[in-house]
Amino acid sequence: MKVVHRNMETWNNQTKMDDKACTYRLNAIGDALYAIGGKWKLRIIVALIERKRRFNELQRLVKGISPKVLNAELKELELNGFVKRTVHVQMPVIIEYELTDYSHTLEHVLDALSEWGAMHKNKIRNEM
Repeated sequence: MKVVHRNMETWNNQTKMDDKACTYRLNAIGDALYAIGGKWKLRIIVALIERKRRFNELQRLVKGISPKVLNAELKELELNGFVKRTVHVQMPVIIEYELTDYSHTLEHVLDALSEWGAMHKNKIRNEM
């Protein structure tokens, strides 16, 4: 795993932008956070990366999420095109959730967040 560390001077020199570019970037980040922000959405997406899952499977895998919240998050992920819900009409009725092709556009985001999260955790541990 490659971890890139930058000091603030390097960061500032590489990210200079005018107000228009800043506003564009703020709006784009706001849109992204609206679609995938919060405590649970990315965790649900990660839980679905390997295969389709049923509701109870997801609830067991994503520790701490309530059924009500999981249901709401799955609906939002479906509305934003990240998750597909399939109902198998049989006895009993089986409902499965799976990622859409569009959800794979988050691959680099998930990799970057995972890498940064591990680096941050180590940093905090080493400071204690």
